[in-house]
Amino acid sequence: MKNLVIVESPAKSKTIEKYLGKDFIVLSSVGHIRDLAKTGKERLGIDVENKFAPNYKESPDKKDVIKELKKAARKADHVYLATDPDREGEAISWHLAEVLKLKLDQENRVVFNEITKDAVLAAFEQPRQIDMNLVHSQESRRLLDRIIGFKLSRLLKKKISSPSAGRVQSVALQLIVEREREIEAFIPREYWDIAVEFLVNEQTFKADITKFQGKKLTLDNENETNAVLAALGADYTVTKVAQRKTKKQPKQPFTTSTLQQEAANKLGFAARRTMQLAQKLYEGVQLEDEQVGLITYMRTDSTRLSDNFVAPTLGYIEATYGSEYVGSVRGGKVKENAQDAHEAIRPTDITRTPLSIKKYVTPSEYKLYRFIWSRTIAALMADAQSQTTKVVMENNGYELNVSGSVPSFDGYLVAYGEYETTKSEQLPALAVGEVLPAQSVMPAQHFTNPPARFSEATLIKMLEELGIGRPSTYTAILGTIVARGYVTLEEKRFKPTYQGTLTTDKLREYFTNFINVEYTANMEHDLDLIAQGEEESLEFLQRFYDVFAPLVENAYENMEKVPPRETGEPCPECGKPLVYRRGRFGEFVACSGFPECTYIQKKAQEPPKSTGVTCPKCHEGEIVERKTRRGKLFFSCSRYPDCDFAMWERPIVEPCPQCQGMLVEKGKNIVCKECDFTRPKTMEELDRLDPKEVAFEAEKQAEVETISELFAEEQAVTQNGEHVEIDAETGEVVMQTAKTSEVETTEQSEKE
Repeated sequence: MKNLVIVESPAKSKTIEKYLGKDFIVLSSVGHIRDLAKTGKERLGIDVENKFAPNYKESPDKKDVIKELKKAARKADHVYLATDPDREGEAISWHLAEVLKLKLDQENRVVFNEITKDAVLAAFEQPRQIDMNLVHSQESRRLLDRIIGFKLSRLLKKKISSPSAGRVQSVALQLIVEREREIEAFIPREYWDIAVEFLVNEQTFKADITKFQGKKLTLDNENETNAVLAALGADYTVTKVAQRKTKKQPKQPFTTSTLQQEAANKLGFAARRTMQLAQKLYEGVQLEDEQVGLITYMRTDSTRLSDNFVAPTLGYIEATYGSEYVGSVRGGKVKENAQDAHEAIRPTDITRTPLSIKKYVTPSEYKLYRFIWSRTIAALMADAQSQTTKVVMENNGYELNVSGSVPSFDGYLVAYGEYETTKSEQLPALAVGEVLPAQSVMPAQHFTNPPARFSEATLIKMLEELGIGRPSTYTAILGTIVARGYVTLEEKRFKPTYQGTLTTDKLREYFTNFINVEYTANMEHDLDLIAQGEEESLEFLQRFYDVFAPLVENAYENMEKVPPRETGEPCPECGKPLVYRRGRFGEFVACSGFPECTYIQKKAQEPPKSTGVTCPKCHEGEIVERKTRRGKLFFSCSRYPDCDFAMWERPIVEPCPQCQGMLVEKGKNIVCKECDFTRPKTMEELDRLDPKEVAFEAEKQAEVETISELFAEEQAVTQNGEHVEIDAETGEVVMQTAKTSEVETTEQSEKE
């Protein structure tokens, strides 16, 4: 009988099964198979009064998966649990052991940081027991988040119509709101500077006036600036020329958060997209002669590289670039709350160059792999060196400074230079005592700028610096506050909405000692102590609840109920005020007289864009470009709903030269939907967004829609007042209509 191995991902199972051979069968749990039930008091699924006992329930959508796993486990000689190497993965293994009735004292937990044959086989030689400290830490986090999420969300929905609150998301929102208030309160300050341009040996350069009589010069207005200009003489004397060699060290290898930040800044990838691509690279890619994971585990706080990786990489650097490019392992500063269980994110094999795998991956996967590969090899290379020259000049007591720098050795930049901005400016040869006339004197007025709004990258950096949340959760946190309508993205930066600001203000008013940066960071520290076996989960939960529960009771008693905001317009059907409401797909305007009046103001829809291609199904309409409510691109017949043809791929106007069928874009090629015809894209076609990647991202997202669901969305949003939907979990009005008799208001749903 074969041994059974259970992993989380179906993609990973195929790769690992090839490594282990015929004596093993590898199945996937497809993530968690159990979660907290929504039962008991307040539907928490937690018996707070009985030592916070959780009530776990098998996920309904995993019924077939569990059935298959149980059947395979009964037949297997041994069951190995090879879920991800982190707390969440440890918890999934424990849930699997509970459901499959495996003994917890068995050494059946297998952990590997990379999906390569050597790493997987080595892990199976050293199985261990499930680490219950890690399980208790994950469980404590889950119970904590359920209690906070359910209790605060229920409170806020009732009092101010906010859809949700959370332990970390509310603090992230608070940071955004505080930054917006700093921007609103900002008063620009005027300041001036003066640059002087010189010409020496046909080379121009500029020096800035920085001091007067040895003290820093500050110019606050035009009058002060004009006084300096009047005091300057015609000639400037060189008083100091200093040259020195400077070195620039490479950055540390990527952690989860630095990868998300840098991919946003350098590649333009959203955090969610970065993690999706990294997951694919980690789980395995089919190369010409093998299927292998290209990078190590992508959820880590560590910048550490294993000795088994460092030695061959240093050898590769010497053989490829030369001995002078060989660097060393540099110890980075370890944050207090960092989890160092895994290595940094790195390639599994440094000799697997980006170019060698390019044809096997999507363009975006290639970009991210090249980024990780370059950063990792650069971290083990020699410093970049420059020759820096600093020149000081003097004129009637005013000091001028200028610096120039010329690269003398590229070092690690030979591998990572495309991702770093390097400035090179060579100054002409100057000597102390040399007198130079000015070509021009250039005063300039400036005003100070307010602090910038947070982008994804800067908010992730702030959360990490403050010790809030975990890198693996940042993507979900940012997605949640956008989905809840608490913030909008303007030029890729977060701006709080009215509802987001109101939510922050109410939480600050009633939970000021709880929903804040310090308290949330301390919680993370306590969870780490539980993972290390240095703190008891029950004590942690009780201490939290003793503080939290009275605050919730006080808020229910004293928080004023805020009615929906009015638009200032009357309802065209009944005359009552129109108000803003929030639904599953964002904010909409509806009548305040609901449920008696079910008017919803129709939103202006972006018209579908023509592709010039006739629909292959009805031969009457044409294929048009549409977007889902979440902004994903798809293509469908213009005669919908009479014709329901739709697809993800972009169609091409020209017919297939072999069968006259429809041609579509797929990756780097144009392919026929009817036969095997294919051709490379033209340069113009390559400039467009790759539909293969759009489809890949759509499939990976938690809110995946089928084509039929896309049309259901389209119909719901374009036909005013024909349907009502109340979210069963939140009691939130999604859409309204006169046709439905079972309509409940948010307040009525809350009472139930």
